[in-house]
Amino acid sequence: MNQKSHVAVIGAGIMGEALISALISSGVNPELITISEKRADRAAELIAKYSIKHAAVAENVASADALLLVVKPQDMADVLEEIKGSLNPAAVVITFAAGKTTSFISNGLGSNNPVARVMPNTPTLVGAGMAAASFGPGVTDTQKQFILGFLAATGKVIEVAEDLQDAVTATSGSGPAYFFAFVEAMVAGARELGLSDQDATTLTVQTLVGAAKLLDESGKSATTLRENVTSPNGTTAAALASFGSSDLNSMVAKAMKAASDRSQELA
Repeated sequence: MNQKSHVAVIGAGIMGEALISALISSGVNPELITISEKRADRAAELIAKYSIKHAAVAENVASADALLLVVKPQDMADVLEEIKGSLNPAAVVITFAAGKTTSFISNGLGSNNPVARVMPNTPTLVGAGMAAASFGPGVTDTQKQFILGFLAATGKVIEVAEDLQDAVTATSGSGPAYFFAFVEAMVAGARELGLSDQDATTLTVQTLVGAAKLLDESGKSATTLRENVTSPNGTTAAALASFGSSDLNSMVAKAMKAASDRSQELA
């Protein structure tokens, strides 16, 4: 991978666009990024916004040094069949589909292309994403640094063994939805206590955004920060005791296990 390397992106949805933006932010020349998108209006929108190119799938993958597969898990087999035989044999293939292993991608392509597997999440769209990457056999150090480099432009990135990707999916991949569900529950609870929908939403969202910022920037653990705000026999203690009586830890662990199991089923 170098400054003249071509990058092909298959799948130009919301996540695909976020990754295109990250590629450019990490230093990739927009003229070297080519998308393949069936929706002509969507392709035109991205070309105008990012000064990238568009090409048919076979042409796109034939000249790619790196191929980003940003498609749904249920569509992956069909996409692999479509590009099979056209792909540049030296290209590194990067999959962003939950549950799809590097061996699944390799078998679907019927080639020896090196494959990397990445689990991003939706905060990638605002530059605050969390991604975890795993690298299959044959991925070079240069390719690895390229992948980790552009993912760092989406937020934070870590490298994990591939057998931990289902756990990553259950933690950070699906994690934003857990947060949004908790926000919905807090807003509903605030309304039941008499607050207007607008005030309940403002209070809840800013409280959680502020708490996350404090956790991220203070250098203190969640446990320490929780203890700091919990006075003995106070209001916070009463709320946390209610969580405890409902076995919050077990409830969360059970939900994450369900997400991990489903990720395995998608393989």
